[in-house]
Amino acid sequence: MAKVLDSVDQRTQLVGENRLELLLFRINSSQLFAINVFKVKEVVKLPQLSALPGSHPSISGVANIRGTSIPVINLRGAIGFTPMSQDEESNLIITEYNRSVQGFLVGKVEHIVNMTWSDILPPPKTSGKNNYLTAISRVEYQEKTELVSIIDVEKVLAEIIDYDIRLSEGVLDEQLLPFFHGRKILIVDDSSTARRQVRDTLEQLGIEITEASDGLQAWNMLKAWCDEGRNPAEDLLMLITDAEMPEMDGYKLTDEIRNDPRMSGLSITLNTSLSGSFNKAMVEKVGCDRFISKFQPDLLVGAVQEQLKSILGR
Repeated sequence: MAKVLDSVDQRTQLVGENRLELLLFRINSSQLFAINVFKVKEVVKLPQLSALPGSHPSISGVANIRGTSIPVINLRGAIGFTPMSQDEESNLIITEYNRSVQGFLVGKVEHIVNMTWSDILPPPKTSGKNNYLTAISRVEYQEKTELVSIIDVEKVLAEIIDYDIRLSEGVLDEQLLPFFHGRKILIVDDSSTARRQVRDTLEQLGIEITEASDGLQAWNMLKAWCDEGRNPAEDLLMLITDAEMPEMDGYKLTDEIRNDPRMSGLSITLNTSLSGSFNKAMVEKVGCDRFISKFQPDLLVGAVQEQLKSILGR
């Protein structure tokens, strides 16, 4: 199974081309689920787990992977189904999100598919706010078309790990607070949980937040503003965008903005749970101003303060 992911590091050329690769797996017999390959460190057969007394109900235990203890989340239980039992088809997908490593207990791991973000669609609005999907798509698999549900892993983790939006002492420049009031920031992320984390952090500063759930929605919003005669670079303190999003990813969104002279001066920060040094290279390639990894309130506020200081000439 590890061979499936041997070339993950070579797949970074997909980023910036509005493309992605999905690792397909099952947590029941009838439906395909997926997560982005970039967030997967490896896939292994489920090892013996050690109990973790007092842990969250969705934690099945701890796996020892080459001397490292990794918490194992029963993914089926975490997204509202009956928790998955462990059997001969059980696998462990080891992922890294927001600087934390965890494993997801799943069933059969199928294969990897290469797709474009334009083929990835948001979940139907009728699915409600409490669903655990960031997107859906259809793939041709074993001579038939199957619906694929892309898991909102950040929502899953946020319900297990308590993300604290409080700032460390000394991070906030109190002298800047009066200058934040009335400033606006556009945040773009397909995860409602991730948007809420950023919004709750920045609203502490008195900043007004506008949200978009994917790159295409943000792009259409910005173009409409320009058509009305507004200048996004003047209206917004900055734009903070995720990398992976349905229909248009954050790199493509940045590239589109940089190629439109009406908004080319807009400050853009990439805020992503994707790990790896390739992010810095992609920031330079598409023209982002800075890159910060999720979810780090101190770094987020630091980036916003840095942008405000540049505007104020400090």
